[in-house]
Amino acid sequence: MTTPSPTLVHEIRAASRQMVREFGFLDKTIAGTDLSGSGVHAIMEIGLHPGITAKDLSAKLKLEKSTISRLLKSLEARNEILQTRLEADGRSFGLSLTETGRETFAKIDKFGNDQALGALSRIGGARAETIASSMTAYAEALSTPTDDIRVPAPDFTIVEGYQTGMIGDIAAMHGRTHGHIVGMGPTFESVVAKAMAEFMPRVGNPVNNSWSVVESDEVIGSITIDGEDLGGKIAHLRWFILSERLRGKGLGKVLLAKALEHCDRHGFDEIHLWTLKGLEAARALYEKNGFVLADEYVGDQWGKAVTEQMFIRKRPA
Repeated sequence: MTTPSPTLVHEIRAASRQMVREFGFLDKTIAGTDLSGSGVHAIMEIGLHPGITAKDLSAKLKLEKSTISRLLKSLEARNEILQTRLEADGRSFGLSLTETGRETFAKIDKFGNDQALGALSRIGGARAETIASSMTAYAEALSTPTDDIRVPAPDFTIVEGYQTGMIGDIAAMHGRTHGHIVGMGPTFESVVAKAMAEFMPRVGNPVNNSWSVVESDEVIGSITIDGEDLGGKIAHLRWFILSERLRGKGLGKVLLAKALEHCDRHGFDEIHLWTLKGLEAARALYEKNGFVLADEYVGDQWGKAVTEQMFIRKRPA
């Protein structure tokens, strides 16, 4: 396999970022609709492949099962799609567009065609055909698995959204893990539980999410993105914690990657997090993923004076 030059890689990445901006994916809604990017792509795939199952849609859009489930529920509530039980497999449902969905599909399709026709008319000739074939080849190469990119495959289940009992599970893990720093007792654990109780009713809002490692219905690791409480285009990374027995298995990297991907996909300019000084393994992981120490101060909100740190990650250019 030929190694491309750094200049070529830089040019491809720069062009890709510009295309994302030109297509409007940094906006909350795209393609002249009030739908998110994932909603637009779901409508297109269902319209192009009537009867597609949720499982196949999940694979095509590269979204997790729980994300697809929430997306389909929202489209069904808008009367955009229908889910019909398949005769061949009573456990599966085929997806199709309603009349409203077909109107939305036509609108999205026209928007995309107009964009492509406008751009290609400004290029013209053989260059347009070269661009079409090159883009197809590049897209196929991106989707081809490679041994050079490996994400640790956890032995545990990672799920999205609220999980029954997670507030107590996560608050308890924080108390056991950080009690020696902030002081043992109910204060620290109670503050964590109270903040989580405020957040969890809104975890299903589009810019929010939580990812948890679950074993025997117990949450033993978790990370959360609160995209609302800091305002603007700033996301708040909260409650990143792993049970002692999970450490060293690569699960922290997997959870953090999911959170960062969520933030970048929703167009947040910055991600902020607050942590305690002295958690060096966590700090190393943050800094490896682009977080920079922005502030350090002594606080006593946990019931004992401790040194807290604030880290910020700016969205990659």
